[in-house]
Amino acid sequence: MMINTATEAVAPKHLPADERRAVTVEAVVALAATQNPSEITTSAIAQHMHLTQGALFRHFPNKDAILQAVMDWVAAQLLARIDRAADGAASPLAALRAMFMAHVAFVAEHPGVPRIIFSELQRAGDTLPKQMVQTLITSYGERLQGLIAQGQAQGEVHAGLDVPAAATLFIGTVQGLVMQSLITSDMQRMRSDAPRVFAIYQRGIAPASESTP
Repeated sequence: MMINTATEAVAPKHLPADERRAVTVEAVVALAATQNPSEITTSAIAQHMHLTQGALFRHFPNKDAILQAVMDWVAAQLLARIDRAADGAASPLAALRAMFMAHVAFVAEHPGVPRIIFSELQRAGDTLPKQMVQTLITSYGERLQGLIAQGQAQGEVHAGLDVPAAATLFIGTVQGLVMQSLITSDMQRMRSDAPRVFAIYQRGIAPASESTP
C-alpha cells in the first residue's frame, strides 16, 4: 500500500475497500502532521476525505481501528525501507548507515508518523496500537543486532561491544533527531544533521584502534 501525504486527500466516491482504507491512512498521516493526533476525530478524517462519517465507518468501526491500520502501514513501510537500504550496502557498517539515512528520510517525508507514534505511546493502558509500536521496535532492533554482530565478525565493529545496547542507541539516536525537528518545527533539519550524527555513532561502535584519538 503506497501513500502520499504531500497534498490533501481527495477520495472519489466509489473506491474498492483496500483503496478506501489506504486513503484513510493517508488522511490520518496528513492530518497528524499539523494537528495533535489524539485530537483528530473521525469527523475530521471524514471531512478531510470528503466523506460522511457513515461512509468511513463502513470500513472502520472506530478510531482505534483506523489507528491500527495506520500502524500497520508505518511498520510495513518503514521496515521495507530500511531492508531495501541494507540490502544494497557493501558491508554491515555501510548497511547500518544506509538504514539510518533511510529511517530519517522516511520520517522527513511523513512528519505525521512520529507524532502519531509518540501520541500512542503516551496513552494509558496496553492498547493494540501501542503493542504494534512495541512490535515494530522489536523487529527493528533484531535487524540492527544482526548487522552489528556481522560487523563484529568482519572487524568493522568493536568486538566487545554490547550489541543490544548499540541497537537501542541507534534507534534512540534517530528518535533524538526526530524530537529536535519536532521542537523546531523543521522536519527537514534531520536530513542535514543525520550524516554528522551517524558519524559520531559510528565512532562509538568502531574497533578500539579506530575509536581512540
